This record gives sequence, C-alpha cells and structure tokens, in this order.
Amino acid sequence: MEEDNLKKIIREGYSKVAKQPKKNFSCCGASKQADIESDNVINKLSTKIGYSTEELNSVPEGSNLGLGCGNPTAHASIKEGETVLDLGSGAGFDCFLAAKKVGKSGKVIGVDMTPAMLDKARENAKKSNYNNIEFRLGEIENLPVSDTSVDLIISNCVINLSPNKDRVFQEAHRVLKSGGRLTISDIVLLKELPDFVANSINAYLGCVSGAILKEAYIEKMKKAGFKKVEIVSQTPFPTELLNSNPTIMELVQKANISTNELKNIANSVVSVKIAAYK
Repeated sequence: MEEDNLKKIIREGYSKVAKQPKKNFSCCGASKQADIESDNVINKLSTKIGYSTEELNSVPEGSNLGLGCGNPTAHASIKEGETVLDLGSGAGFDCFLAAKKVGKSGKVIGVDMTPAMLDKARENAKKSNYNNIEFRLGEIENLPVSDTSVDLIISNCVINLSPNKDRVFQEAHRVLKSGGRLTISDIVLLKELPDFVANSINAYLGCVSGAILKEAYIEKMKKAGFKKVEIVSQTPFPTELLNSNPTIMELVQKANISTNELKNIANSVVSVKIAAYK
C-alpha cells in the first residue's frame, strides 16, 4: 500500500479513537458502568507498562487513552527548563507528565497528524491550565520543528506505525540539539510475523504489523546518526493489550486464529525502551 494511503487510514483510525475512546475497551455501549470499566482497564494496562498511580492521577482526565506500550518519561531524566518533543502525542498524556518536570521555564511540544487528537489534547491542556505545552499538527516524518531546538525527544508506541521509519529518525536527529537525547517506548519483533498479520491494516492500526525486527530498528537509528543507542529494557508485549484491542481481536476472529497461534504471535512482539544521543 502506498505511504499516503496508509497514513490516511491510520489518521482515520486514530480519529475514531479520539472521538470515542471508551469504545476501544468496551463493547457495552456508552453506559456509565461501561465507562468505569474502560477506565479501569486503561489504568490497569498503564500500570503494567510502567506508569505509577501518582502519574496516572496527575494528568487531565481523558488524556490517557491506553495506547502506549511503555513509559518513555520514566528514565528520561527530564530537567527543569528543557524543551521536550513528543512524537505522536495523541491526547497529550506523556506531554502532561513531561510538562510537570520541565516547569514554567521549560517547554513541551506535541506533534500529531490527527486533528481530532490535537483537539482533544488542546482541550485537556486548556481545562487544566497547562501553559508550557504547545500541540502542533504535523507528521513525524516531516516535523514542524526548527533545527537543533530540542533537548529531548520522547515517543510512545508511535514510530512503529510509520511506513518510513528512516525518515522519522532523520527528522528526530535534525531537531535535536548537539548532545540531545532520544527516549522512546515502542514495539519491535523478535521474528517475522505471519503473512496474514503482517498484511493486515487492522493489525497495523493495532501497532503490530507496522513493527519491524529489533535489529533493523536499531540499525535505522544508527544510520540516522544517533550514538550510544541502548535498549534500556525489553519486556514481552502484554497479551492483555492484544485481547483488549478491538482491531486485533477483529483480525483474530476473521482469520480464525487459535489461542496457541495468538500466543505465538504475541511472543514475536516485545516492548522496548530505547535511549540514544545526538
């Protein structure tokens, strides 16, 4: 599929997530009980991938959509006064966590290509009086950010969606200051996925078929110019994220995938936290 068409499908898919986030975790409709159950699932998954209860309670309601695969801010050593850039900022969850750390003298920039996500993020920032965050419309392959203007780049389960990861890392390298750093959480593969998964748009939206082999991912970062590229942590991709993701489960049902096959696919996917420097 052509890159532009794929981006269009991704944008439409995540626009639906922004407008109806609860439906990603519940098929019970929009009842109050369904909303409570959805929030509980999101918080449980977020805790499992590295967020503290304190962090979850500190951000505006509705900013955590449960779309991450790790906590890129946890070990980023964010300092007061720094400029932080979030690639694929969604509803602003990680931006809000970073904003508390950079303080009034710092700045956080969130870039997302989905207008509905940006609307939600800006609404969240406004209602909670965050004045040190700016959300910009743009693609992570063509960042609306000046050269050498950022101290730290974070990203959470987004780069795997890009059909041009080489370009993403080139752009990230361009906007970082000399000595700047990159801390990302993402999913990579330990072995190739079965064709019926790799070729599925639904799996792509679920952050699975867009993932590439771990070695290839690291090599792309180094090729873009990043130094000291290190896998800080590697954990199995939580099967709960597969089971709670409607796009993945739709694929499972249509392909008549057995429980064992689903486990094998899950074992091929890992969540990694990667640190690197310019």
